[in-house]
Amino acid sequence: MTGSLAVIGGGVIGLSVARQAARAGWAVTVHDSGEPGASWVAGGMLAPHSEGWPGEDRQLRLGLRSLALWHDFLDGLPAQVVTAHESLVVAVDRADVADLRTVADWLAAQGHPVIWESAARDVEPLLAVGVRHGFRAPTELAVDNRAVVEALRTACRELGVAWAGPVAALVEVADADAVVIANGIDAPTLWPGLPIRPVKGEVLRLRWRRGCLPAPRRVIRARVHGRAVYLVPRADGVVVGATQYEHGRDTAPAVSGVRDLLDDACALVPALGEYELAECAAGLRPMTPDNLPLVRRLDERTVVAAGHGRNGFLLAPWTAEQVVSELLPVGAR
Repeated sequence: MTGSLAVIGGGVIGLSVARQAARAGWAVTVHDSGEPGASWVAGGMLAPHSEGWPGEDRQLRLGLRSLALWHDFLDGLPAQVVTAHESLVVAVDRADVADLRTVADWLAAQGHPVIWESAARDVEPLLAVGVRHGFRAPTELAVDNRAVVEALRTACRELGVAWAGPVAALVEVADADAVVIANGIDAPTLWPGLPIRPVKGEVLRLRWRRGCLPAPRRVIRARVHGRAVYLVPRADGVVVGATQYEHGRDTAPAVSGVRDLLDDACALVPALGEYELAECAAGLRPMTPDNLPLVRRLDERTVVAAGHGRNGFLLAPWTAEQVVSELLPVGAR
């Protein structure tokens, strides 16, 4: 019931599928350009609660299901890839408090209550004076995106996965028994009509310096002047993200985006102003019209696993499980 499998794409989705398929007995080849993609500049948040919004019930259910799978997904990966346990979502002004209450009430109505806080600085003392209200999502995690990608590559090699160059057309992998299209924003070039478009996002890395206060231990999220911002712990500092706007395939960090992220990060945690600005980068999220990923069979030998938007890392375990199940013959599923 297995054979040769070509996985097109070497980001977190492609590598997760490759590892799962190799474990299931497929002879897997990953076709990858070797260039850094969206997975390399991600925040690495596994955060279905704090990403949620009323009306996005399907996204919430899918995210929670995949979060539950992460505990098994981490088996075989280094423990240090997990950089935070718990998210703290805070309000900066009164309008933000109302929005957070709306989200918290909606989550509770879905059967997934979060912990409301009226003294957020008691939970996270590094927060700016005046930031009082928020909620905690204690089951959420954050991972070091780059460490996860490298660990998955290593795991795939140990399972005998082979590597090859990128694919410009499916005819180039015509001898594979099955094909998985997992190359993000480039998926429509292999299968025209897939509703995936690039959405730009800038991300910063701030490095702790001697004499500075330590970085927060949990993910902190907020809206500042209407702009979403998140702070994600890393071993050497914090990842700050992320802007989101349509700008074609431009991956050059823009001054305005970097400025806004720095202003908003320091408005939340003033101590970050003393950190080193170690990196500015921009990636292209593969977005779909309904913000749900495309994970389905396209024909007898082709499955798509793309369009994960902001949630590629969160949804990687679920995607790998779904794809490998989809690859089985109908009677064996």
